[in-house]
Amino acid sequence: MPAPPALDETDHLLLDLVQRDATRPLHELGDRVGLSPSAVQRRLTRLRAAGVIRAQVAVLDPRALGLGLTAVVLVELVEDGPGQDAAFRERMLAEPAVQQCYSVVGQWDYVVVLVTADLAAYREMSRRLFVEEELVRRYETLPTYEAVKPGPAPALPRPLPRP
Repeated sequence: MPAPPALDETDHLLLDLVQRDATRPLHELGDRVGLSPSAVQRRLTRLRAAGVIRAQVAVLDPRALGLGLTAVVLVELVEDGPGQDAAFRERMLAEPAVQQCYSVVGQWDYVVVLVTADLAAYREMSRRLFVEEELVRRYETLPTYEAVKPGPAPALPRPLPRP
């Protein structure tokens, strides 16, 4: 993996703004970070080319789409081998209800975040994903009660002053 690019304070401010709302116009971003719209565009282009900004996406509200249950699932595979691991990863990548999937170290092999309509839909999904193919030794489901801080906004490497 290549070393991360050198980022200055303006880059950090700009990244903080666009990861919260990438629809802001260039002139508004420029006003907030003290640059012209063209200078903001050049920085954003550089940050995309360097892989710092991987994508710009719309973050949807699952409840507005009738998806009322988010569950965190801890998964232990039957075997710890490349074949089982690849098959499980392929299954997670292919399933749209899987919002996130992390390979972890410790007593569990994976942490999976699923979004479904309700508990009945989750039960069907978990049977299909974790039971049918016999890849999974055990799994534990943690249905969520409330999204306290959802979203794909990683903390930037150092504290930023509020713009």
